Amino acid sequence: MSHTLSLQPPWLRFAWADLGQREIAGRVSNPRIADYIRRVGHPEVADDETAWCAAFVGACLDRAGIDGTGSLMARSYVAWGEPAEADCIGAVAVLSRGRDPALGHVGFLVGATDDGVYLLGGNQSDAVTVARFDRSRLICLRRPPGTLTKPGATAALPEIGPDAPAGFGWSLARILEFEGGWTDDRFDPGGPTNKGITLAVFAEARGEAVTSDTIERLKLELRSIPDSLVERLYHERYWLKARCPDLPRALAHFHFDAAVNQGVGGAARMLQEALGVETDGEIGPLTLGAVVAKPIPELLDRYAAIRRRRYRGLQHFWRFGRGWLTRVDKALEQARSLHRPEVHPATPSAPDPVRSTFSEEGHRPMPEAQSTGASPPTPGKWWGQSLTVWGALLTAATTVAPVVFSAFGLEVSADLAERLGRDAVAVVQAIGGLAGTVMTILGRARADTPLQRRPLAVRI
Repeated sequence: MSHTLSLQPPWLRFAWADLGQREIAGRVSNPRIADYIRRVGHPEVADDETAWCAAFVGACLDRAGIDGTGSLMARSYVAWGEPAEADCIGAVAVLSRGRDPALGHVGFLVGATDDGVYLLGGNQSDAVTVARFDRSRLICLRRPPGTLTKPGATAALPEIGPDAPAGFGWSLARILEFEGGWTDDRFDPGGPTNKGITLAVFAEARGEAVTSDTIERLKLELRSIPDSLVERLYHERYWLKARCPDLPRALAHFHFDAAVNQGVGGAARMLQEALGVETDGEIGPLTLGAVVAKPIPELLDRYAAIRRRRYRGLQHFWRFGRGWLTRVDKALEQARSLHRPEVHPATPSAPDPVRSTFSEEGHRPMPEAQSTGASPPTPGKWWGQSLTVWGALLTAATTVAPVVFSAFGLEVSADLAERLGRDAVAVVQAIGGLAGTVMTILGRARADTPLQRRPLAVRI
């Protein structure tokens, strides 16, 4: 059985941002991983061959303004902070490793079942990943006490949750515009509905059953359903159950709308299909991890296409289809208006582990022209080193020169021509012309630097 976890804390958002960072095989180290180790105070061993699970945890905490242990030992977190509850998402989870009491593993809790825990952590298969571990290995769950939080450290982080700008309240107002007021269409499988709340949902919230004796009274009461009950039902039955608070704002709005109109389970499966993960209808740590790795505009477009396809497959599409498709288009437009790449000032962008080069300070300065966007000057080479030039000269010598000599009355002597043989001359010219042409083409294709003039002394 899976357990629902609470909203993610600030340090976990920094951890998700580095999902996929991986060690580089060989002598080269991923500079991002080396930075984790430096950040927690161990620059002397800052390479990805060092065990770095504790460094990853410490670096993420540090970016959120929270002091970690400063140690590279996973079990150093056993005595850190305060005990955390079993469903505390983002809690620091310490695991055993083998029988050695000094060894262990540490990461952030992002999911749990009765027999396992899911950790977002570093040095898991040599990368930052989400991985499952047997619950029997769990030593403890810890969370940072309030006294360790540095004042103002998370002020620049985007807000999440139902009270956030453009959060639940913003989305609910727009979804209620889609839903409208009272309807009792005999073709609507939901039956009597007001503000998107069906009679069955309303009766359940009232603790009553819909029977022949209660249906007319319940329908009358549903017509005047209070706004406070509407808000509570949407928040509990759709916003929270669909895990909207754990999604980026733009996606949360679109997913919320899908959950309301196509069911929480159906919306989860459509989102998972858009992500290319297992479609089990349960949004857990693997689905949330896939969300982080996917560009939101692309994900929204894929999600919208799947929603349209599902609508077209419904038997009542002939009656409600135009409205359903219009709703998807409007919800997509609203979601796009919310999307803006989140910037965490305390967190540098994750560098490309192959292309980035770093100094001891963390970054190697670029040349001035490159850092400002201008193209840096490219050093030239002597024309005598150019394959293109020599190819052109050879072509001219073997194909053009004989024609030019003939035009000026310069002929090869008959004795010499007979001695060399007419056929041999033709073959040599053909081979030379072909070789020169090939050299010219290859030289031009390979050329990436301008030519320079150099003095050339010829001695006779």
